[in-house]
Amino acid sequence: MSEKIEIGTILTGKVTGIQPYGAFVALDENTQGLVHISEITHGYVKDINEHLKVGDEVQVKVLSIDEKAGKIGLSIRATEEAPAQPAAKAKKPRKRQAAAAIMQEDDGQQGFNTLKEKLQEWIEQSQR
Repeated sequence: MSEKIEIGTILTGKVTGIQPYGAFVALDENTQGLVHISEITHGYVKDINEHLKVGDEVQVKVLSIDEKAGKIGLSIRATEEAPAQPAAKAKKPRKRQAAAAIMQEDDGQQGFNTLKEKLQEWIEQSQR
């Protein structure tokens, strides 16, 4: 394995093979790494062939190096800026009506009560 390759380095490589789980990228004549399917691009990738083909030149970031196994983990996604999410798809907080109802029925006591003191009250609430 090449000594000059370090984690976090961004390199240009050439796609040498595509499998259902990822794409193999040659970094130089002697070194190649794997871009896992989850690291191809931002968002869901169903078929790698829709994004890459053998012979493509790609920018990759080195994520991991396993000297013993001779494996290098790469990412194309890490070299690209994440797309902005549209405001319409932003997650909205869920309403918590049950919690609000319990808070309204509170008898005004403040502070902490033991479970034993609240147990009977909870049983009555659950039967309503």
